[in-house]
Amino acid sequence: MRILLGVSGGIAAYKAVLLLRLLREQGHAVRVIPTRAALEFVGAPTFEALSGEPVSTEVFDDVPGVQHVSLGQHADLVIVAPATADLMARAAAGLADDLLTTTLLAARCPVVLAPAMHTEMWDHPATRANVATLRERGVHVIEPASGRLTGADTGPGRLPDPEDIAREALSLVDGPPAENLDLAGRRVVVSAGGTREAIDPVRFIGNRSSGRQGVALAQAAAARGADVTLVAANLAQDVTDQVLAGPRACSVVQVESTTELRDAVRAVGAEADVVVMAAAVADFRPAVTPDAKIKKVPGQGPAPIELVENPDILAEIAHDRLRPGQVVVGFAAETGDAGGSVLEHGRAKARRKGADLIAVNAVGSGRGFGTESNEVTILDGAGDVVGLASGTKREVADALWDAVAKLLP
Repeated sequence: MRILLGVSGGIAAYKAVLLLRLLREQGHAVRVIPTRAALEFVGAPTFEALSGEPVSTEVFDDVPGVQHVSLGQHADLVIVAPATADLMARAAAGLADDLLTTTLLAARCPVVLAPAMHTEMWDHPATRANVATLRERGVHVIEPASGRLTGADTGPGRLPDPEDIAREALSLVDGPPAENLDLAGRRVVVSAGGTREAIDPVRFIGNRSSGRQGVALAQAAAARGADVTLVAANLAQDVTDQVLAGPRACSVVQVESTTELRDAVRAVGAEADVVVMAAAVADFRPAVTPDAKIKKVPGQGPAPIELVENPDILAEIAHDRLRPGQVVVGFAAETGDAGGSVLEHGRAKARRKGADLIAVNAVGSGRGFGTESNEVTILDGAGDVVGLASGTKREVADALWDAVAKLLP
């Protein structure tokens, strides 16, 4: 495949080198088209050495070859990674003041932009409007990852991993490889996020789940051919956008409380071949929720909040099996304590819940919740280890689907 790799001027330009090497190792011919600013971060010799092709930024570098038009005309795929706010603004406006932007105008193949910038820039109305304009014109804009940015900043705006960019971009041309369509024709329900139980109209009991592992599970299932419904409990908009903007978008049902999650999963799960309960569900909720905000009275301590137990959704679904032959998967986010290790608590939960598989992962101290990576031990219903998975949350998701696929008739 003939791929053009555009690189614009951001600190994430160093990751373009990794993406270039990955694409070349997969057998693709890659021509790098950096902006002038990109060459301030990564020099032309690096791109030329890894691609085996010349690097230029200006439309006048090869006038007889009319490369500002010919490059786009003969490409099978264009990827811009990183795509800065400035590059996307120029592309949305149709500007053509260097070789990369003229190529974007001339290209008639799929165009993929992988944004990377600080969170404030990604959230700015101008950037969001430019992204919407580009998507309306058929440009595939990947949602940025969330994590460590330049310096100490964290948040949405991080360039996705090169493997994820390559997978998503190449799927627009070839579709997923046939061997990855093992879930074709299957209906899948995945819950993600963390439930919130109202204390009053302002406050709630919640947890630290970002929902990213559940979203990765939904995306991976869709990429493998499944018809996916994501039951999303209080996901941030950028996380929800990941499943709405993918090449195979999932249906999304928004919920807030554990009761709402239970009702939604039972409703959409009635026709599902697989139900994966990846959401972090509150075990308890306030017995009474007042209609007005609870006021602080100076000199008086807080009134006790009586809690009642929430339904155990995973155990219910594992027991009821909403349809014959349904595979049910749960997650056990655990911390070790005096009563046992993470794995020991996970084994006990696996035996108690009755699900077909339980993915056990340690949380807390920077692990599990809100991170870009994960590590899980996959147990069967008896608590025996049937698999291990670690890496990005997408890699963990694919490993879990590998285990699920073995259980499907």
